[in-house]
Amino acid sequence: MNVEVTPLPGIGVRKDFAIRSGRRVGVVTQRDGQIELIVSKSDDPDACLASLPLTTDEAAALANLLGAPQLVAQLNEEHAELPGINTKQLPLRQGSPFDGRTLGDTALRSRTSVSVVAVMRAGQVHPSPTPDFTFTAGDLLVTVGTSEGLEAAAKILKHG
Repeated sequence: MNVEVTPLPGIGVRKDFAIRSGRRVGVVTQRDGQIELIVSKSDDPDACLASLPLTTDEAAALANLLGAPQLVAQLNEEHAELPGINTKQLPLRQGSPFDGRTLGDTALRSRTSVSVVAVMRAGQVHPSPTPDFTFTAGDLLVTVGTSEGLEAAAKILKHG
C-alpha cells in the first residue's frame, strides 16, 4: 500500500492512501498538533468529502483498533498449524493494578505460560517487550498461549 505524504504549507502534513473504491483516506496533522481524519470525494481525490477532528487520545485509540487486529490475524495465520496455540488481544484498562507497572511485575509468563509478543500504544507497535516494559492504561497487549492461559492472563491484568 502506497502512503502519500503531502506537505501543506502553513498547515501541516497530509498522509493518505487510495482505497479500492478510488477514494483516499488519510490524516492531516496540523502544525499546532491537531489531527483530522479525512476522506476524499470519489470524483476528486484532492477534495475532502468528510473530515473528523480527533484528539491525540482518539487518534491513538483508532490506530489501536485498526492496527492490532492485523497483527493478531497475522499471528493466527502463522499459528494455524499449531493446535492449542491461540493469539488474543488483551486490553490494559484504566484501573488495572498494572497501569504504570512493568511486564515483569505481571509475571504473566510464569503464572499462565502466556507470552506478550507486542504492545500497541498510541498507534505504535512495540514488538517483543522486555520485562522492564512499563504499561500504561489503554495499551493493547498481543498475547500468545493456550485458551486457558489467555483467560487467566486477562483476569490477572484486570484484577492482579
